[in-house]
Amino acid sequence: MKVPIIMLGSVSELQGYIDKTQLTEDLGGTLDYCHNRWLSRRTAIEGFAQKVKQTAQILQSFGTELAETELPNDVQSTSSLLATHTEKKDKMKEDIRVAVEQGDDILGSITKPVTENPDYKLNQDQLDNQTTVERLLAQLHETETAFDEFWMKHQQKLEQCLHLRNFEQNFREVKAALDIVSERLSAFTDVGNSRSHVEHILKDLANFKEKSDETVTKAKMLASERDAFIQSNHYAVDSIIPKCSELHHLCDAFTTEIERRRKLLNKSLELHDLLEKSMKWCDEGIYLLASQPVDKCQSQDGAESALHEIEKFLDTGPGNKIKELNKIYEEYAHILNEDLKDHVQKVFQKQESMEEMFQKRQVSLKKLAAKQTRPVQPVAPRPEAFVKSPCTSPGLQRENVSNSESSALRRVNYRKAKSETTELHQSRGGSTMDDEENLAVLRQHVMNELIETERAYVEELLCVLEGYAAEMDNPLMAHLIPPELQNKKDILFGNMEEIYHFHNRIFLRELETYVEYPELVGRCFLDQMEDFQIYEKYCQNKPRSESLWRQFSDSVFFQECQRKLDHKLSLDSYLLKPVQRITKYQLLLKEMLKYSKNCEGAEDLQEALTSILGILKAVNDSMHQIAITGYDGNLNELGKLLMQGSFNVWTDHKKGHTKVKDLARFKPMQRHLFLHEKAVLFCKKREENGEGYEKAPSYSYKHSLNMAAVGITENVKGDAKKFEIWYNAREEVYIVQAPTPEVKATWVNEIRKVLTSQLQACREASQHRTLEQTQSLPLPLPASSCASPSRNHIRNTKKTEEKKADLTSLEGCGTTVAPKYPEKGKGWAKPSHSLDASEENDGWSSAEEALNSSDAEEEGAGGAGEIKLTPGKYTVVTDYDKGASEEFTVKSGDLVQLIREGEDGLWFVKNLSSGREGWIPASNLLMLLGNSKSAQSLSSSESGTASSNLSTSSSCSDSCNVSSTSFSDIKG
Repeated sequence: MKVPIIMLGSVSELQGYIDKTQLTEDLGGTLDYCHNRWLSRRTAIEGFAQKVKQTAQILQSFGTELAETELPNDVQSTSSLLATHTEKKDKMKEDIRVAVEQGDDILGSITKPVTENPDYKLNQDQLDNQTTVERLLAQLHETETAFDEFWMKHQQKLEQCLHLRNFEQNFREVKAALDIVSERLSAFTDVGNSRSHVEHILKDLANFKEKSDETVTKAKMLASERDAFIQSNHYAVDSIIPKCSELHHLCDAFTTEIERRRKLLNKSLELHDLLEKSMKWCDEGIYLLASQPVDKCQSQDGAESALHEIEKFLDTGPGNKIKELNKIYEEYAHILNEDLKDHVQKVFQKQESMEEMFQKRQVSLKKLAAKQTRPVQPVAPRPEAFVKSPCTSPGLQRENVSNSESSALRRVNYRKAKSETTELHQSRGGSTMDDEENLAVLRQHVMNELIETERAYVEELLCVLEGYAAEMDNPLMAHLIPPELQNKKDILFGNMEEIYHFHNRIFLRELETYVEYPELVGRCFLDQMEDFQIYEKYCQNKPRSESLWRQFSDSVFFQECQRKLDHKLSLDSYLLKPVQRITKYQLLLKEMLKYSKNCEGAEDLQEALTSILGILKAVNDSMHQIAITGYDGNLNELGKLLMQGSFNVWTDHKKGHTKVKDLARFKPMQRHLFLHEKAVLFCKKREENGEGYEKAPSYSYKHSLNMAAVGITENVKGDAKKFEIWYNAREEVYIVQAPTPEVKATWVNEIRKVLTSQLQACREASQHRTLEQTQSLPLPLPASSCASPSRNHIRNTKKTEEKKADLTSLEGCGTTVAPKYPEKGKGWAKPSHSLDASEENDGWSSAEEALNSSDAEEEGAGGAGEIKLTPGKYTVVTDYDKGASEEFTVKSGDLVQLIREGEDGLWFVKNLSSGREGWIPASNLLMLLGNSKSAQSLSSSESGTASSNLSTSSSCSDSCNVSSTSFSDIKG
């Protein structure tokens, strides 16, 4: 095909061939066309088309990912997945928004000429571009709409899954909480052993219900979400409905059970009200019988008046007493356990016994109220008319039988004695029988008071331990406890829990076994006396507890506990209960002893009273002991605290052998003395300050004396309240003035007991050591080798030297005797001649025993037998230069060793001070070393006192570790 080619030379020629409307403006035509603009627009349209395609692919891929995602099984994962998918969805939406804006911009640039000039006509190319962009925008909108619909479904499913997981988690928590409260509720099985106990349990149940209501409310609210799940067409509604039904069932079961428990406790409270009403009625009846005077009832008018009082009282019985025991058992069968059933039986038996007593009294009064044929003068019964119960039989002695057997035998003897007494009463007339009956009534009343107050005491302790102590460990109450109070429960409550367990598990049960034999209750106290020592620990901790309470008494924690317990008194009043209780026992024992003086068991009652008073004294002493300050050592190492008290003290010390009357001060020192088994402490009492237990005095430690080196002078001339305590053979003398002579006598006796026990221990140790030494003594040398130039002279002077035996102190075995020495140069007079009457009466010695066991065997009735010596080291108490002075001499203070005993009473002796050796007659040795056999317990003649002295020195433990016995010069 041939195409003609025309060569044109100008635009006008071109316009001849092509119409102007088809030519662009640069060729003189009217066609609106720019090639660069067409290229950019075409490029934008193609880019937009690619963007739409990519967006559709991304949405398709994201939708596939969402559809294939598995739903998590826990709240956290589900919540995280929902957040992740939502974040991706938001990003997709943002990409779609950007693409739509891009398409709108392209479309706007295409239609811009028409927008600016409505008469403008788009060319075909522009129309095609406009159509392409509009089609892409429509496709993009359709893709976005489809994605939105898919996302709504997916989001709903995720939200339902999250809701389900939250429900399942809450269900597990609520069910666990319901299981816990149901388990705690199952612990409320106790129906109480008294009215106050039942009331306490009811309060605990009410508090428990109040705390559990929150859990039950949560469970009910969670179960009510079932309707919301159903209405929302939840995909897992089939698994939700059974769980909601289970929650409803648990809540209803818990509410029903707690109501059943409450009804049981109310029934128990009703029974205890009935029992207490009966007990009160019986007590009032016993009071009535006890208050009717015997002498007034002897007259006809008095008998009629008393009979009227009894009848009037019996009229109140129907509303107060238990009518039929079987009906009680039947009505309250669902709450009667063994303990409660026994209690009901005891109350009913008491009621029957009381009614029987009333019947007997009515019979007696009716006889007296009958018309008498002759006047009768009422006479009050004399004490001699009371009939004593038989004495305790040998079979009841405590050392021969166990506690249980003793109690059983005592009750058997009691029944036997009671029957014998009843027969005796019948033969002696009505007045004596009535007096014995009154005493029995009073004893029973004291016993009832003892048991009832004991039960109340146990309940109060339990209330404090559960309502306060246990709450300090309760996590729910931890935010109310001040930080300084945390972990200080042991300080605040001491050993109250130990006291509670002792009374609840042991003492109360033992007391109840004596309810029918009140006069024998002393044995119950004696059997448990060791356990009462726990009160000493409680009282020692009381000042610390009181101080802690004063710091935090205004704490919200204590106020909340008091509110829950509905206590009118604060905690400190209940912390004082153990102190009050231990003091109450001695009052009740005194009352029981008052009404049981002629009964079997009176001796036990007296012993129990003495023991309780001893415990109170020990508690009081320990309260003072813990207030001692400034003592470096351990007070417990000093042994048991025996006595404590305040005294006026003067000092009169000596140094060496020369008496120095160096009085520290003319005015007495105020000192508080603490006598222990091993030492006596001198303290200064400080001013009392603070309040409550903080007001207790404190004692500043000054010095102490080891009891192993202490002696006493019992009487000081001029004052019956003074005595001396001296130390180390009167090197230190303390003149002590007691408040009263009685206090002085008590202290002197107690110190004497301590010194006596130490002396006895030393004697035993000395005898044991002497036996060991005698078994290992060397054989004496032959007589030829023992000869001495002074031998004949020594024999001639033997009797003379025996009369000059001196008094010494036995230091080696741990006992020091303070002798009364004569003036220097004068001989010894017999102690009995040198004593006045008062000294003879006060004479008491810690060294009346011989030096060793062999001496004790040879000592005669008059004490004049010869004393044998044993090998060992001794200190000489007087000079010796007689006989062979050039070979052997000793002076006062020299240390000598007795090596062996030869023939004719000679001892081979070595002077350890000079190193010389020689033979000395035993009689001379007795004069040189002293004779403990003849020593008496006399004070030094230089002290100017006529009294007896007692001392022990050097601990027995030290003396038992050496093999020799030494003497020491203690002359003034």
